[in-house]
Amino acid sequence: MEAQEILEKVKKDGVSFISLQFTDLLGVVKEVIIPVEVLGEALNNGVWFDGSSVEGFARIQESDLFLKPDLATYSVVPWLNENGKTARLICNIYGANGEPYEGDPRFILSKVIAEAAKAGFRYDVGPEPEFYLFERDELAEKTPIDYGSYFELSSAEGYQVMKGIIAALKTFGMNIETSHHEVGHGQYEIDLNYGDCLSVADDLLTLKYTAKKVAQMYNLEATFMPKPAMGIAGSGMHIHQSLFGVKAKRNAFYDKKDKYGLSKVAYSFIAGQMKHIKAMCVILCPTVNSYKRLVSGFEAPVYISWASMNRSALIRVPKWFRQKQESARIELRCPDPTCNPYLAFAVMLKAGLDGIKNKLMPPQPVEENVYKLDRESLMSKKVDVLPTSLWEALNELKKNKLIQEVLGGHLLERYITIKTKEWDEFKTQVTPWEINKYLDVY
Repeated sequence: MEAQEILEKVKKDGVSFISLQFTDLLGVVKEVIIPVEVLGEALNNGVWFDGSSVEGFARIQESDLFLKPDLATYSVVPWLNENGKTARLICNIYGANGEPYEGDPRFILSKVIAEAAKAGFRYDVGPEPEFYLFERDELAEKTPIDYGSYFELSSAEGYQVMKGIIAALKTFGMNIETSHHEVGHGQYEIDLNYGDCLSVADDLLTLKYTAKKVAQMYNLEATFMPKPAMGIAGSGMHIHQSLFGVKAKRNAFYDKKDKYGLSKVAYSFIAGQMKHIKAMCVILCPTVNSYKRLVSGFEAPVYISWASMNRSALIRVPKWFRQKQESARIELRCPDPTCNPYLAFAVMLKAGLDGIKNKLMPPQPVEENVYKLDRESLMSKKVDVLPTSLWEALNELKKNKLIQEVLGGHLLERYITIKTKEWDEFKTQVTPWEINKYLDVY
């Protein structure tokens, strides 16, 4: 879509304001609101903002940054109609020198996309984010909206909220593949349509803030926190992924002669992700709370293995219809929906490409339930373990040159600083569990 088309579009849609959106380092959506009358200027020259005030962005002495809208992301925001409609445009970030800002997560992903394109591939993904819907109350108690379980019919209120979320997403031009009730009480999942990783990353951020906004309209709270309460199913975000061969015009992961239907490219991609997964975890599972989900007993992966039907594996090969070769894919099961999708897809793609470049091959698949294998069996199968805390994942990042290269020196330094501070804050907390456990005993 060209600039003139956008200007005509906003006039036709009756738009009065434009929300220019971008994400900080942690994947939190930020925005700058401008009146529609200055949209033409913004499209031509961008809009300046102070980057030093955004989490993980520029230092004070280098704070002048500007936004340039991606015209393909235009859509009207369905709930912002007061005093005129508001349209949304997702933006790329540039520095004062006119070059792409190296700390922009969207730019980080675009660089790895270009690397894949040079190798002849397009990276397609399909995330499955899970979230909880809780009643709002003054005591901040987490009361679920319903007490249903996996695939059960939603409560009347849950059904209305999910309809509201999906209707709003359609307004943004998004097509949802499926939605359903998840294992936990008040837990839901919305699966995004498979597509190119940059568009899907944009859609994922749109989904998250749409779910939160629509939930508020029903006096509910939507949270994508991985483990919002002890003893309940965690909220993950399994990500289906494949490479499309641009020249061959077919799915590069498919080989009909293989037992699993996978090509050598797919096996090398799996091997690359398994090789780098420990360092990737700090991006894919980026919070202290993320590692409360990655424990045995809740279908969240703990061990670094791959398989077909085994849902305890880190990487799973889902079944697909034989007549749909384009559906050949693999599923990475450790990410959770608190991750910055631009950074998550960037490290996932880079690790897979590294496997292809170096012709790596994964170990033998482990089709048994990994949780039930003893230590000796795990060692014999050379099954390693994911990091058990944010601190462990941070240390893995500090040792991994490839993942450091993806982030770049500028963003890497800030990410480590922010996450180290988060860990330091956590480890000094005295929790109710500790009080109950030790206060009267010692």
